[in-house]
Amino acid sequence: MSLLKRKPSRIAGVMAVLLCPVAWSATQPSNVPAGQVDPQIAAALKDISAAQIQKNIETLVGFYTRQTLSSDVPGVGEKGINAAAEWIRNEFQNYSSQCGDCLEVKTDQFQQPPGPRIPQATTITNVYAVLRGTNAENAGRMYVVTGHYDSRNSDPLDAKGEAPGANDDASGTAVSLECARVLSKHRFPATIIFLTVAGEEQGLFGSAHFAKLAKSVGWDIDAVLNNDIVGGDRTPGDAQRDPHIVRVFSEGLSSTADEAELHRVRSLGGESDSPSRQLARYVQDVAKEYLSGADFQAMLIFRHDRYLRGGDHSSFNDQGYSAVRLTEFRENFNHQHQNVRTEIGIEYGDLPKFVDYEYIANVARLNAATLATLASAPAPPVDVRLLTKALTNDSTLEWKASRGGLATGYEVLWRDTTAPDWEHFKDIGSVTQTTLPVSKDNVIFAVRAVDGKGHSSLPVVPQPER
Repeated sequence: MSLLKRKPSRIAGVMAVLLCPVAWSATQPSNVPAGQVDPQIAAALKDISAAQIQKNIETLVGFYTRQTLSSDVPGVGEKGINAAAEWIRNEFQNYSSQCGDCLEVKTDQFQQPPGPRIPQATTITNVYAVLRGTNAENAGRMYVVTGHYDSRNSDPLDAKGEAPGANDDASGTAVSLECARVLSKHRFPATIIFLTVAGEEQGLFGSAHFAKLAKSVGWDIDAVLNNDIVGGDRTPGDAQRDPHIVRVFSEGLSSTADEAELHRVRSLGGESDSPSRQLARYVQDVAKEYLSGADFQAMLIFRHDRYLRGGDHSSFNDQGYSAVRLTEFRENFNHQHQNVRTEIGIEYGDLPKFVDYEYIANVARLNAATLATLASAPAPPVDVRLLTKALTNDSTLEWKASRGGLATGYEVLWRDTTAPDWEHFKDIGSVTQTTLPVSKDNVIFAVRAVDGKGHSSLPVVPQPER
């Protein structure tokens, strides 16, 4: 699936003839032809700097510890998590001053009550910057990039010991910062939020508070990109690392699914068609379009997270938001949650020397391109339905128009039920109903909105309509 206009493939044209004697244009999704990507987005990606990312990570490591509990430890001085939070806020303010105060720089501060890994009530501060959309009808749509700036060592309760956290997760924080620095120089119809959270290592507390806050005030967050451990660990001698791949984890069945949704999935399929999984596919397609020249791609993992692990995307999933986690291809656990030391010739500790800054720059480019594409695209179509009352081998889909006035047309996507990615699409113009000579029993459908420049919304899988 391409996010801009595609050229029909020869294979798909043959398939269309086989499906129906009436000529209509079905095509297999493919990368856009050279020169067809959005020039504003392509220009923004060139501005992303591995050197700037390195500077930011080294600054964060320089706070000695960013352990969440250090916010309430006397005598920490200019070190600790509070100093790191203030530095992040100042960086956002600096970026804003360079774009005519285009960013709204804010903090979300709260008291986390005692609990596991929180022995006493602790102040937690999330720091974020908002780039408001320029289109009044679309500025309410929000797209979030996040990373957690807190760190830890071997002891999750050690608030004074060294906890550099270069990879976990100064790397993700650096992605949010770099996306803010670069994208704030441009304008988009919808809104982008550059978020950094704390309390992740103690129990996802910062992201949970922010996601609940967003839900309580009715923020229309369409997508969340969580970057956690995206440093591309470069331990000498590790022949299995791959600097050309970032993993994208996504939940299958939505954590907010009700009994009716569970029944629909069981009876009709759709285990791989949650909104978060559509977002993951979208990220993969953005990588194909904008980072193929850098030989950097997204690897979809159809799993919520790694075994026995968790991340801040879960907090947003729990509030019904689409969210995915980006993580390096191969983690080195000697460089996560470890006291800095050397034992039997093995170096432990999450140090900058093990971080690949050009790798993080590519992750930042992927995030920036995804955010910019989504914020430029129309809103997804609404109330998408697949009509199932009539017993026919054709398939009729209908939907309500995309809100916000940016859509100039719609495309229907489909794939075999066993296929992981969208295989075919049909541009059907500005109508809101179509009938295709494809059996609904054999495929999975989706509909997306497109604009005059070829930006496409997230796909929406239809609900059955009797």
